[in-house]
Amino acid sequence: MIRILRQIFRTGIVTEPVPEDISPEVFEVGEQLKKVIWKRFHRSLTIRQVDAGSCNGCELEIHAMNNVYYNCERFGIHFTASPRFADVLLVTGPVSHNMEIALRRTYNATPAPKIVVAVGDCGCNGGIFGESYASLGGIDKVIPVDLQIPGCPPTPMDLLQGLLRVMDKMGKG
Repeated sequence: MIRILRQIFRTGIVTEPVPEDISPEVFEVGEQLKKVIWKRFHRSLTIRQVDAGSCNGCELEIHAMNNVYYNCERFGIHFTASPRFADVLLVTGPVSHNMEIALRRTYNATPAPKIVVAVGDCGCNGGIFGESYASLGGIDKVIPVDLQIPGCPPTPMDLLQGLLRVMDKMGKG
């Protein structure tokens, strides 16, 4: 044990500090989103991410939204494993035949008001997969969609701006 502690003291802190050159655009959009979330959802927006058959490009960008650069948690955005606690369904990929029933069940388990966001070109219209023997196409073929965020894959900044758009749309409609 002493040997391990000596090694720790010799090595010191090796983690990198949070980048100081965070884009002002990220901060600006994040603060707008934080105000809307605070007002409409009383401090936190809970998201359930559903992969309906994607190539995982969009998932990597969604995960990047949680890294130290974007840090969506500071704006009140949290992810959950259960659709029963979700305010927003963030759905990626073209809906494969195997995921159709699971997507419908997830949608039905989400409490009202249900906000569904289709992420990426595949989620919007089927993308390069389109409609085929294995794919039903876009998310809107299976469940109603409130907002589409195009891109292959969309950047974390596009995702934050999309969430802000759907919150604004929800407040006006």
